[in-house]
Amino acid sequence: MKIAVYSGTFDPITNGHMSIIERASGLFDKVYVAVATDTYKNTMFDVEERVALVKASTANFDNVETEVFTGLLVDYAKSREACAIVRGLRVISDFEYEMQMASFNRHLNPDIETVFFTADGEFSLVSSSMIRNIASLHGDIKDFVPAPVYEALLQKC
Repeated sequence: MKIAVYSGTFDPITNGHMSIIERASGLFDKVYVAVATDTYKNTMFDVEERVALVKASTANFDNVETEVFTGLLVDYAKSREACAIVRGLRVISDFEYEMQMASFNRHLNPDIETVFFTADGEFSLVSSSMIRNIASLHGDIKDFVPAPVYEALLQKC
């Protein structure tokens, strides 16, 4: 069984994330969406809310499971017997950071590959932080987030 882990803060999950999950679920037998608790970011949604939003947004994928993780991603991936860590690339500035992470993860566990997915063009400039900013100013973000996230943002903002 080929298992992958796709991690992030997912504050909130966007349609860009959903595109990567959909594509990864087609290539791997199982995909764990790992919601990070250890984050340097000030999140809008607490970890339980983020997990619930990811679960609601990915409910139609039979081979996708959502979990919270803490600590090193590569250790979490090993605990799930994953062969790959999935990462998304939106813009060129993502590439340098993601390559650095992939290099360290490969050093820490050479049995786990990092697989990069480029963002769909329509989502290449969409970020969770931009979605939060627009939503907080009551802008229309409906085209950029799954329906459960849209509803949650309406309530939060």
